[in-house]
This record gives sequence, structure tokens and C-alpha cells, in this order.
Amino acid sequence: MLQNLVQVALNTADTVMIGRLGELQLAAVGAGNQMFNVYCSLLFGFFSGAGVYVAQYYGAKDLKHIRRIVGFDLMLGTVLTVLTTVFAQLYPDKVIGIFADDPAVIEDGAVYLRIVSLSYLFTAWSFALGFNSRAVQRPKGPATIDCLALGLNVVLNYLLIYGPGPFPALGVKGAAIATLIARIFEFLAMVIYIAMLKDHPFHGDLRQMFDWDGELFKNVMKKGVPVTLSEGGFSLGSSLTFACYGMLGASALAVVQVAGMACQIFQSVIFGFGSGAGVVIGEVIGMREVEIAEDYCKRVLKIAGVMIAIMVAGILLIMKPIGLIYGFGAETTSLLYSALSVYAFMMIPRMTSYIVQCGVLRSGGDTFFCMIIEVVSNLGLEPALAYTAVALLGWPLPMCIALAALAYVFKAAAFLIRYKSRKWLNVLV
Repeated sequence: MLQNLVQVALNTADTVMIGRLGELQLAAVGAGNQMFNVYCSLLFGFFSGAGVYVAQYYGAKDLKHIRRIVGFDLMLGTVLTVLTTVFAQLYPDKVIGIFADDPAVIEDGAVYLRIVSLSYLFTAWSFALGFNSRAVQRPKGPATIDCLALGLNVVLNYLLIYGPGPFPALGVKGAAIATLIARIFEFLAMVIYIAMLKDHPFHGDLRQMFDWDGELFKNVMKKGVPVTLSEGGFSLGSSLTFACYGMLGASALAVVQVAGMACQIFQSVIFGFGSGAGVVIGEVIGMREVEIAEDYCKRVLKIAGVMIAIMVAGILLIMKPIGLIYGFGAETTSLLYSALSVYAFMMIPRMTSYIVQCGVLRSGGDTFFCMIIEVVSNLGLEPALAYTAVALLGWPLPMCIALAALAYVFKAAAFLIRYKSRKWLNVLV
């Protein structure tokens, strides 16, 4: 949970500090980060699918196969990163133009995207090592490194965005440079950490990590590809929904960006809990202790229910302080409060579906079913409902968000029904 919280804080540091410059600059960074969100979701998707095997192999004490799977993650992460970075470098204006039509927003967003996309490769490598460290129950080192990277990013943001003393005030450009440096530091620190610990499951001859096993790769891809499509569909659907809200103007983009980031702080705790639950349940399934796994699932869902209730209350409590931090105009601040109120209750079905999917269903290898529901919900229903509310009904932003949230109600119901059926519970190793 701490690792997820810090990762989200690292990503939101730019947003919080840029928000002090104005709504247009905040909208630019928000639009610039949409490609990163899709990219990260694709990484998370494949790593999650592969992590099902890592957790179960860890339960079976098979380090050889664990290292090979980490090697798969690093190789595929590199390929995806090269494609994404090249596109961001060649067409930054077109990417930003998908989410905004204000020339100032497009110009600043393109500057931000061109620089920050250079950090994607280091992000992929750090993500592969950090995510799989969770699956082998070694999360403390990566969490500590993430805290250090967050601190570095915040300091560099302050120095390069605002330019105190001898430092240049670079604004949006400075935020991108700060993120790039922090991501490079994060990766180098992760490599040093693993190299220093001889008992770490990833410590060993690099030839073991990149020792190709076609049959293992085929099996991992069977679980990894559906999760990649699920997460990619989720992020792409969110970006399309973001683009729909962008039709309401730069103020709406800024509000959605701030509200979304505020919710992510709380979500990150539940994301971390879900990831941890999936690791433990997957390990027990790998040990063939099915009854214990089912008992763990019941406990996870009960704890998650309490956590979600606390999250909703927390979002409602921090609305006023968030408005004071950004200092928007009266009209935009009022819109922010209304949007946050809707987002708070939207988190109930959204987080319920996440816990059941990532904490339970995927641990048993039920990735194909999850993919179908994700695509229908996030890539189909959510953007379609958002577009209907914005373009056809002409509703204000809070009502548009509420209508789009029905997609999460559908998803939560589908996953809960699947959980009750027990069809998700499979021993893979």
C-alpha cells in the first residue's frame, strides 16, 4: 500500500505544483499525462498477468521460472516503451490535441510530453522489478526507493518550476525535467538494491533472467495478454472519457485532473491492498490449498468494504483543503467541489470491482473473463455514457461524471457474480 501511495504521489507532484501556475498549465500537464496513463496501464496489465505465475511459482519455491518471467517483463516493457516514446517524440501536438483544443494548452502539453516521455523506459524497468518484488514478498526495498524518488521529484519540481534563487523558472518544462531525473534515480536505485541482496529472488546471473523458455512464455502470454487488454482498455476508456469532459473547456479539464488525482491518493491504498491480497491468495493456490484461498478471499472482501467506506468519507473531508491548495476562481472551485462529491460515491462500485478482479479473480488465473468485462465496461459503456451526457444531453460536468459511473456499477456486479460461481479458481503451476 505504501509503495502504491508513493507511486501515485510521485505522479501527482507535477499536478499539484503546476496547478499553482494556473488552469491552462494544469490542463496541459493533465493532457500530457494521458498517454502515460495508457502506457502504464498496459505495463501494469502484462506485469499483473505474469505476476499470477510469479506468485504461484513463489508458493512452489521455483526461483528459476520466476527469474525467467521477470526477464519476459523487462523485454516486453522495453519494446512497448520504444514504440510509445517514438510516437510521443514525433507527434506530441496530435496527442495533446485529442484531449484539448486550446492552442496554449496544446503548446505547453506538447513541451511536457516530449520531455517526460524520455522517462518511460526507466519507468518500465523500475515497474517490472518493483511489481515482481511484491509477488515474491519483497516490497520494502522498492517502497523505500519510491519514497526517495518522490522526495527528489518534489524538490526538483520546486526548483525547476518556480525558479527560486539561481534556478531558472521553467514552468511546465521544469516539471517534466524533474520527473525524468526522478525516474532515472528510481531505476538505478532499484538495480543497486537487488545487486546488493544476494538472497533476493532476482539476484543471479543475467543469463538466467534472459534464458528463453518458449513454452513458459506461451503460458505467461495466455494470462498476460488478456490482463494487458483489460488494463489498456481501462486506461484508454478513461482517456476517451477525459476527452469528452474536455469538450466542456479547460476549466473542466483542470477540475477532472485535480479530482482524479485526489481520488488516486485514496485509491492507491486499496490498489496496494488488492495487489497484496492477490499475491497471498495466488501463493496459497500455488500450494494447492484451495480452501484456505477461499477463506482469504472472504476476509479480503470484508476488509475492503471497510476501507472503501473510509475512502468515501476521506474524499468528502478533503474537498475544502484541495480547493484552497489550487486557488482556482470561485466558479471553478465550486465545480471542483461538486465533481469531488460525485467522484467520492463513484468510488464504491469502482473500488469494489477492482478488489474482486485484481485481488481475487486474477489470482486464480481468470484473466480472460476479466478482460471481457473490462472492455465492455471501460472501453464501451463509460466513454459512451460520458459522450451522451456531454454532447447529446448538454449536462454539467458533475452529472456527466455520475452517468458515466454506471459503467462501474455494471462491472462490480459482473465480477461479484463471477466470484460466487467459483469458476475463477485455477491452479496454474
